[in-house]
This record gives sequence, structure tokens and C-alpha cells, in this order.
Amino acid sequence: MEANIIRAKLEDSGFACFLADENVATLNPLYNQAIGGVKLVVFERDVEAINQLLQEDSGESLDLETSEFAHVEATNVVCGRCGSKNVGFGLATKQKHGLFAIILSFLTFTTPAFAKKCHHCYDCDFEFE
Repeated sequence: MEANIIRAKLEDSGFACFLADENVATLNPLYNQAIGGVKLVVFERDVEAINQLLQEDSGESLDLETSEFAHVEATNVVCGRCGSKNVGFGLATKQKHGLFAIILSFLTFTTPAFAKKCHHCYDCDFEFE
């Protein structure tokens, strides 16, 4: 309920935002711990202005988290092939499963459960550790 009130305040003030996982938390409250509750999603560029608005309004500010990959962008990883800084970190797109996972999935007739994570250059499509 509190998230809906804050979302309405932000939308009235002109900020673009939405609630994530609201339906799951409403339909099955037992999943709240697993999904982390209802999340208010806003643009990162608006975080400071939103905190000021909420602090002026109620004397409190929200602890707004940034994306989970913000620490990767801060390390300034450079592509080894082309030297670009347009690099992201996540699941591999090429060779995402190791030999052990492929053999295990073949023997058990399932899909591979383990996937590799690596850096990916968006300019030259190169993947590296």
C-alpha cells in the first residue's frame, strides 16, 4: 500500500516510475521474502530529486538502490580486442556451458543448469573474463 502511495506522489510530480513484483506479492504473500517485496523502479538520474521531494514531503528519504551491475561499470573494463569501454557483464552468449554441464545434461536428459558469466563487448561482440 505504501509503495502505491509513493508511486502516485512521484507520478503527480512528473517522475516516470512503476512497481515491480506487485502482483506476485499480492497474489501470494508467502513469496515476499523470495522476491524481495514490491519494488519501486525509477530512473537513476532521478534518484536525488526524488529523495529531495520525499524528504521535503514527509521528512524521510527512501533508500533507493541502483542497478546490480553498477559496480561493473565503475571498474572501467576495456575490451581486449578493440579497446572499447562499451562493455557489460552477464551471462555468456557464446560457449555459455562448460563441457561438464553439457555431458551431465546429456546423461540426465535435462537442460544445462550451469552457465558462465563473462564480460561482453557490445562493439565487436567479443567475450572475455
